[in-house]
Order: sequence, then C-alpha cells, then structure tokens
Amino acid sequence: MGADHRHCAVLGDPIAHSLSPVLHRAGYAAVGLDWEYDAVRVDEGGLAGFVAGLDPSWRGLSLTMPLKRAAMSLATATTARARLAGAANTLVLDDGVAVLADNTDLPGAVAAVRERYAGPVTAGTVLGGGATAASTGLALCELGARTVTLMVRSAERAAEAMAAIARHPSGPSVEVRSLAGDPVSGEVVVSTIPAAAQDAELVARCAAAPVLFEVLYDPWPTPLAAAERAGVLVGGLDLLVHQAALQFELFTGIAAPLEAMRTAGVEALAQRGAVG
Repeated sequence: MGADHRHCAVLGDPIAHSLSPVLHRAGYAAVGLDWEYDAVRVDEGGLAGFVAGLDPSWRGLSLTMPLKRAAMSLATATTARARLAGAANTLVLDDGVAVLADNTDLPGAVAAVRERYAGPVTAGTVLGGGATAASTGLALCELGARTVTLMVRSAERAAEAMAAIARHPSGPSVEVRSLAGDPVSGEVVVSTIPAAAQDAELVARCAAAPVLFEVLYDPWPTPLAAAERAGVLVGGLDLLVHQAALQFELFTGIAAPLEAMRTAGVEALAQRGAVG
C-alpha cells in the first residue's frame, strides 16, 4: 500500500443500499488511484465524533440521510451552493480535517435533467420537503423555474426547504401544497419521497408531467418510475452519477471518468434486480 493511499466513504443511516462505493471505486480503478471508498453507518448524533476521529489518510466524505444539514457546521469553509441549500452532501478533508462543506446534489441534479431534457423549465413541483427537496428545488431554479411547488404532508416540515429555495438569486415564488390530492404543475416533477408513499392516486396525478425526476435508485423502479408516460424519465442513478463525479473531482483533483462510473452503477443495479 503506497504513501499516496487515501480513504473516502459515504456516511448515512441506513447506508447498506448505497451505490456510492461502486461508483467511486470504479472511478479510482479507471484513473489508477490506490484509494479506498467504503460505506459507514453513522447517525446524526455520531457524525461530529466520526469526523473528529479521522486520521490524515482521509480525503473525503459523501453524506446522505439524515446527515446533510448536520454536516454544515463541521467544516472550516462552506461553498455558496451549500449555504444556499442549507445542506452539504460532501465534506472535503485535508489530513483528515474537514476543510470544505459542499453540495454536489444541486449541480448534479441540473446535469441529470439536462442530460435527458433540453426543453424549457418555467415551473416545477417537488414531492417532499427535506434536504434533497431543497437541493432539487434549487436545481429547478437553476434550470429556469420561476415557481417551485413543494408538495408535503405537513407544511411545517417543509419550512427549511421552502426558505432555501426562496433564497435563490432569481427570486422564485415558492408554494406549498398538500401531497394528498393537490395538483402537480410545471414541466418537471421531482420525487424525493419513499417508494412506499407513492400510491396509485399520486402516480396518476404525475403521469402527464413532461419530465419526471425520481431521485431514488433503490428500490428501482419505484411506482412513479414504473408508470407508463409519454414524457422523459430522469432516474436516481442519473443524479447519483453526476453528483458523485463532482465529489470525485473535489476529493482527487482529477477529472471524473463519468462513463466508467455510470457503467459500474448500471451493472450493480442490474445485479441487484437479478438477485431480487
């Protein structure tokens, strides 16, 4: 094991489902890096202690639920997009110390949509109100949306996401509607809710959207993703690959081998489907 050997990981709770290790390891192999990338189960209460205990070989951490908001206070600097979202899915480490908190979900979501849809985005709907809803809602603003609607079970739980989207420099209008029964609107509907919450009535309401952006990739397909539609489907793997490529570059300083990472993710999902 060489002196340039480094460690990275994805943290969250739960975490066993994560494809991030598959993508990052494929990236390391493609560019010849002797690096490790693992999945570590860490809950919100344990995040600060985990980061504080890292040794100098650690270079980066990817963060998923429920850690994205808690990570904001752990680095010596934060990017503008992380501050805008109020959440970080990335911690860049120098000698094991968190020096930068970033949010690659936001630009990753923009790239994922634009890879499959070149049309206008004047308005959009986000199902859910958590940290991922905030990032994808901001991505809709980056794509041109002037109105973003959050559809949630409880308006109070969407307050942070609503405030984050409203902070976008374009000054969007942010509306909150009920997930149970209210209409969806706009060119893009983003789902950040669990597959179990996607009942037939909700699926029917979303069927006519020109673009459905399902941020989940496990389980796949979700009821929303599996429904027949005439429009474009953007999947959770699309988002995962694009945000992971940005993380890869932040951690390594090397351009990400995007297609190698994507291929590894597709093969891993196919294998899961075959096993399932």
